[in-house]
Amino acid sequence: MTQTTEAAAAAAVPQPPNPSRSPRRIHRAWFVAVVTFVTIIGAAAFRSLPGLLIDPLHQEFGWSHGTIGAAVSVNLALYGLTAPFAAALMDRFGIRRVVAVALTAIALGSGLTVWMTAPWQLMLCWGVLVGLGAGSMALAFAATVTNRWFVERRGLVSGILTAASATGQLIFLPVLSWMIQAYSWRPAAVTIALAALAVVPFVWLLLRDHPADVGLKPYGAREFVSKPAPATGAARRALTVLGSAARTRPFWLLAGTFAICGASTNGLIQTHFVPAAHDHGMPVTAAASLLAVIGVFDVGGTVASGWLTDRFDARRLLAVYYALRGVSLLFLPMLLAPSVHPSMIFFIVFYGLDWVATVPPTMALCREQYGEDSAIVFGWVLASHQVGAALVAYLGGVARDVFGAYDMVWYASGTLCAAAALMALVIRRHPATAAPAAA
Repeated sequence: MTQTTEAAAAAAVPQPPNPSRSPRRIHRAWFVAVVTFVTIIGAAAFRSLPGLLIDPLHQEFGWSHGTIGAAVSVNLALYGLTAPFAAALMDRFGIRRVVAVALTAIALGSGLTVWMTAPWQLMLCWGVLVGLGAGSMALAFAATVTNRWFVERRGLVSGILTAASATGQLIFLPVLSWMIQAYSWRPAAVTIALAALAVVPFVWLLLRDHPADVGLKPYGAREFVSKPAPATGAARRALTVLGSAARTRPFWLLAGTFAICGASTNGLIQTHFVPAAHDHGMPVTAAASLLAVIGVFDVGGTVASGWLTDRFDARRLLAVYYALRGVSLLFLPMLLAPSVHPSMIFFIVFYGLDWVATVPPTMALCREQYGEDSAIVFGWVLASHQVGAALVAYLGGVARDVFGAYDMVWYASGTLCAAAALMALVIRRHPATAAPAAA
């Protein structure tokens, strides 16, 4: 009788839902990953437009390549510098609120550009508003979702979420280039604003901040993890984590390699490939389509990189990625021509596979070195990525104005990639990973 009473009392005590009771049910973490993927696709539209804007704005307003490149550089710099604070804000206010506000800022900044008449307005709308909004849901967003919802398959998930940006590029680049050629750049800017707004209700209704919100364990976790209390002092925490990480050697090596990554992708190819190809007589739509093809292979390359990161040394993977990227950039000036030929297609496929393959191993090294602070540390590393992109976006435009061609920019970026490969190899493994203690 006593045992029956005790059993009834135990049954009356509320227990956290146990996902193990439904072993064949798809874990909610994968649905959250899908929502995150679609959200990043919607926000990725803005990243497709800068390279397409340079020639139309130069022709309509007479602004120099350097002036337009400066606005793009502000966008890229704020994109990166906002990321670590966004990760801390997500800890304070939740992922849904931060991402919804960020998407609204992107829509506002992109929509207002249709009325601009002066360079400072381009700086304010496209540089500041879109830069801040995009930075608030940059790769730190993907890192936060991955760290909270997954214990297993983190490398694979981070690769998939990183590939979402390339998928967005694949979707929007051909459409935006066609709009600009057929009508003007203004309908393209409005399209980006509408795409960002369309994702807001999707985020608000379907995204959840933490597995505990729905009574689940993170995917692959053995124990239920309670939702932590909202962290106060988001900015202070971001700066505190930076101060702590900056006293370690791996942080500067990761930041340096990722700065070169940004310089050779967002700052160089994404911003200047279309005008550089157009300089050689290639139609803008053809050049934009080549960038879209980069997006196709970027998806496969990034997901494969996540899979490899779960199995091999992340440092060596980074070294291989940067070395191959540097070699390909050294050959690019010889490949640009009025029409698309097999050698150019090979470059595009090769570069696409390598485009952001560096992200999963970089995330993994941040987790290995900095543990629970890894999302914020990765935000600061991402800031260096975007600062490198911003510098090359501006200096590439200046070099085009001064030399009349982009050749020196390609050669310099290829050399930097070789330096990044060497930097990746000298990162030391974290003792807990290199020599795990016996349990």
